Amino acid sequence: MLKKLFFSAACVLALQATHAQAIKTPAPSPTQSIRQDVGISSVELVYSRPAIRGRKVFGDLVPFGKVWRTGANSATRLKFVDDVTIGGKPLKAGEYALYTIPGADQWEIIINKGSANWGTEYKEADDVLRFTVKPTKLESTVESFTMQFANLKSTGTDLQIMWDKTAVAIPISFDVDGKVMAQINNVMNKDNHPYFQAAMYYLENGKDLNQALAWFDKAVDQNPTAYWIHHQRANTLAKLGKKTEAVAAAQKSMTLAREQNNDDYVRLNEKLLANLK
Repeated sequence: MLKKLFFSAACVLALQATHAQAIKTPAPSPTQSIRQDVGISSVELVYSRPAIRGRKVFGDLVPFGKVWRTGANSATRLKFVDDVTIGGKPLKAGEYALYTIPGADQWEIIINKGSANWGTEYKEADDVLRFTVKPTKLESTVESFTMQFANLKSTGTDLQIMWDKTAVAIPISFDVDGKVMAQINNVMNKDNHPYFQAAMYYLENGKDLNQALAWFDKAVDQNPTAYWIHHQRANTLAKLGKKTEAVAAAQKSMTLAREQNNDDYVRLNEKLLANLK
């Protein structure tokens, strides 16, 4: 009988232990994942977000002059689908760990192969590159450790790190022009040429305007009633100093826009014509 009582008690304790292990509580440093499109590429970030909770952060909780996982829990991860330039240095496409060495006057940024690392695990032998950035002081306190992509452009972005009243920005750039020009050179040797897209890229990125105009002419031949094509052709003519032709193209675009009930392009052409007077 006594054995049965001990056995029953053991089962109850085991059952209680099992239930205790199943309790889910809030993570003190929750994970955040961000995927950011940049130009014709993208970058992904996964990191954990500790909070200040009344502590002194830099120079204490995060010591100056020592390698920091740049967050909490597992290593902060960055994934690039294309080659990039980060901190002014070339980096091949792939997934990396981001470590930092914070300092009062400068931070050292470390790109490392150990994207699967946990905790404070770090091997200097796995470093891919290092560079330094200057920290800035924030006016207001950031309670939870925050990383984000800011200052988005078609050719790059800044990875911002913010905590307490300190911020740093890591510049990341992509070879967008090289990739787009390669695409243009490739597709222009095939059928169904995307003349409008190619011409727009040339117009908006300071390329050969005479080539852009030739492609806009062909785009008009493909779609004679496309008021938006006539408008961009007018913009190109204006930049080339061909005022009379630009006026005619803008008037044609405005007429077609009115016929197709697009007031936005009517206004755009009115502004262009006013500037051409």
